Amino acid sequence: MTDEASQDAATRIADTGRQVVAAAETLADLAVLETTLLGKKSELSLARRSLGSMEPDQRKEAGAAFNATREALGDAIEARRAELADAELRATLDAEALDLTRYVEPVERGHVHPVTATRERLEDIFVGLGFEVVEGPNLETDWFNFGALNIPAHHPARGMHDTFHLDVGEPGEYVLRTHTSPVQIRHMRAVTAHRGGPPIYAVMPGRVYRNERTDATHLAALHQLEGLVIDRQITLGHLEGTIDTFIRAYFGSEFETRFRPSYFPFTEPSAEVDMRVPGGEWLEIAGCGMVHPTVLRNGGIDPEEWSGFAFGFGIDRLAKMRHDVSDIREFVANDVRFLSQF
Repeated sequence: MTDEASQDAATRIADTGRQVVAAAETLADLAVLETTLLGKKSELSLARRSLGSMEPDQRKEAGAAFNATREALGDAIEARRAELADAELRATLDAEALDLTRYVEPVERGHVHPVTATRERLEDIFVGLGFEVVEGPNLETDWFNFGALNIPAHHPARGMHDTFHLDVGEPGEYVLRTHTSPVQIRHMRAVTAHRGGPPIYAVMPGRVYRNERTDATHLAALHQLEGLVIDRQITLGHLEGTIDTFIRAYFGSEFETRFRPSYFPFTEPSAEVDMRVPGGEWLEIAGCGMVHPTVLRNGGIDPEEWSGFAFGFGIDRLAKMRHDVSDIREFVANDVRFLSQF
């Protein structure tokens, strides 16, 4: 290649290179062009190889031309790279820009179900009174659900119209628990086995099941909280004081309670607890009594040495009363309009 031809080649390569660099639309495209224009296999590099066949004077002039072309292309690439980088940054900023003047509606978040909130509140109250919280299985044996609690075989509660009997094991062996009282037996036995015996101050919250028609005050699957106290020299006075303290803590100091004689197989004597609402009406809220000696024995506790009381509240009913809900079925209807009020 002659000196004149080298000069023409350098000029052509520079002009063509600047055009394709200016046409590059992305930084990735520009990186490919940089290799094409200035790499070892580029047209410029191949043209420089002809310098070895030239006379010294021609080689000097042609080399200078090629170097000038390489520098011009490098400057063009760097300038275009700065332009593309700035454009990409501006595009990113535009895409991520926040309109701080735009109104954003509040996010609607869920919350704890009112029955769950009631259960947690009840647990907090009794824990504050020195009780522990104990739970047990929903599926129970007939013995734990009935027999251990002094409920005889002929008792109506054992009938199919009151109890969900399960097709598990022997006929009638397993049921969905009808109350949380079986947890009392299980806990008494556990305390005897692992702690050496009473004292016991515990509440047992949980879901229970009744084979009955639902209405404004009854559910087939409901929630209960039962309490159990076993210690030396426990009396009805302790029971009355505990219930009264709880009612005042949960509903308020203006509410009164009264005890009416009743009958439960697992307590003797037994009573039902009524609460007087501000309007003057008395509402039944709980059943209670002194733990029957047979129940204590079935729990592995000597009734000659220990005595105690038990009580039970319907958690759903307490929530209904506290929030003045007319129909207890509203709690399980899954109507967001109703639940959002709590």
